Amino acid sequence: MFLNSKIIYQYYTGLHICLCVDINDNNLAYLEAINKFVEILNEYFHNVCELDLVFNFYKIYRVVDKMILAGKIHETRQRKELKQILILQSLE
Repeated sequence: MFLNSKIIYQYYTGLHICLCVDINDNNLAYLEAINKFVEILNEYFHNVCELDLVFNFYKIYRVVDKMILAGKIHETRQRKELKQILILQSLE
């Protein structure tokens, strides 16, 4: 199962973000996606920590669903992403 995959990870202020991707994919694109993901979470949770990830996992899924579509990085514009997530949150 992991013969055609590789692990890409990065450490941000107490958070380890890991991705399992295809072996032929570009590492730098995923490292940039991890960076954008953490930046969006920092704005959304006002300085994200591991407790935010544990107790608000459904909000994390929203961010991931907006960023990644069908296994590909879909949206990386931080302001647009955050605006769409806040609109979804206001509908609840």
